[in-house]
Amino acid sequence: MSLQTLKPQIHGVPKPFIPCKQRALLHLQSWRSVPATKNRGGLQSTVAGGRSRVDGFGGEYGEVSRRKGAIVKDVDMTTLGNLCVDIVLDVPSLPPAPRDERLAYMERLEASPPDKIYGHFLLDVLREEGVGFVDMNENVEAIGGESIYRTLLCWVLVDPFQMHGFCSRADFSDEPTFNWMRKLSAKAKMAIQQSKILLCNGYAFDELFADVIISALYCAIDMGTRVFFDPGPRARTLLHGSPEQQRALELFLRHSDVLLFTSDEAESLTGISNPIRAGQELIKKGSHTKWVIIKMGGKGSILITKSSIACAPAFKVDVVDTVGCGDSFTAATAYGFLHDLSPLSTLVLANAVGAATAMGCGAGRNVADLDKILKLLRQSDLNEDDHFWHELTYENLETPEILLVSKEAAINGQHKDGLVHMAIQHALSELLPKLRTICHRKVTQV
Repeated sequence: MSLQTLKPQIHGVPKPFIPCKQRALLHLQSWRSVPATKNRGGLQSTVAGGRSRVDGFGGEYGEVSRRKGAIVKDVDMTTLGNLCVDIVLDVPSLPPAPRDERLAYMERLEASPPDKIYGHFLLDVLREEGVGFVDMNENVEAIGGESIYRTLLCWVLVDPFQMHGFCSRADFSDEPTFNWMRKLSAKAKMAIQQSKILLCNGYAFDELFADVIISALYCAIDMGTRVFFDPGPRARTLLHGSPEQQRALELFLRHSDVLLFTSDEAESLTGISNPIRAGQELIKKGSHTKWVIIKMGGKGSILITKSSIACAPAFKVDVVDTVGCGDSFTAATAYGFLHDLSPLSTLVLANAVGAATAMGCGAGRNVADLDKILKLLRQSDLNEDDHFWHELTYENLETPEILLVSKEAAINGQHKDGLVHMAIQHALSELLPKLRTICHRKVTQV
């Protein structure tokens, strides 16, 4: 189902397409189907918030665990972030770099009121998708000023070459959006306790103080909740940020179960240009790290464990819009992790979900649906580039084998150029039965 859109008249620029992107503060997401699909009712969410002194592992959060007895984890994922409305807009050129000029540019975009109040639009969309809420703050009366509740808008600007620029009020603030939140609320702790995965991305640091985010990490570890971390474009910012941000980055790199980066982000954090070597360095330094995933756009992706490396070329698609592709990729990775898929099958699925999202416009409810994902998987049209993968892996890497997905049906464990080629059918034999089960359940529910 396509997302409803708002089309406000904006002076001097075209009418935008407005999807809703979900980046909620401690946002409980229970995916009952393939992540990033459009199945109605497949996403249940709760928003909570709140800061407490970080006591470390086994501190106050352990008390909750012992009081409640056995932990029941009936929610797949909780995310840290903020609810916002994405406004996707075609522009002749991306906004200027100087801060003052960018601010004036954004204020010009915001000059005309929308057809519908953004906050109401956001809440209506979430209600239609079966999203529930928990109060963000336990003491709302203590918060002054209506501006705190202003719905966050993110202008997603697309130039004729499909390059993206982003503008939001968060870019022009020296303090986190939720600067009044100094601790995690009891409801937030319970949300993490009930979740199988806590996902944090770099944008959460635009909205919450670093020590609040660190306390969420400690809470997850104490509750036995797996941690996913994707710093995104904020990787370099955190690396050279405040002492608190640097500490938070170091803790997430050390204690996360799954780390996700682009090749550029991995290089900025390690100083190593080869993404496989950079991933090996990150997993070596992690105390809990099971997977390090490197995303390389149209080339594909790599999943590194302590004992193996899996590589999967991207799917060939006609790219319309790359907004939401990274989030879709992460959602599919979480699905693979929770359903004990092999690293190779997880990469194939994540590549397919990301590619299917790139074929549409916008994020939110406009990301890939299950039918489109299945079609891509069955077509198995991979963007194979043997020279690229050979150049990437020719060094004497510290691993017994490097697996590479290939589309040729005859290949099954064939060694070539130091790589072990595995036919994509090997992954499909694991993926398709699970996805067919989801399709059957979806039809039964309807």
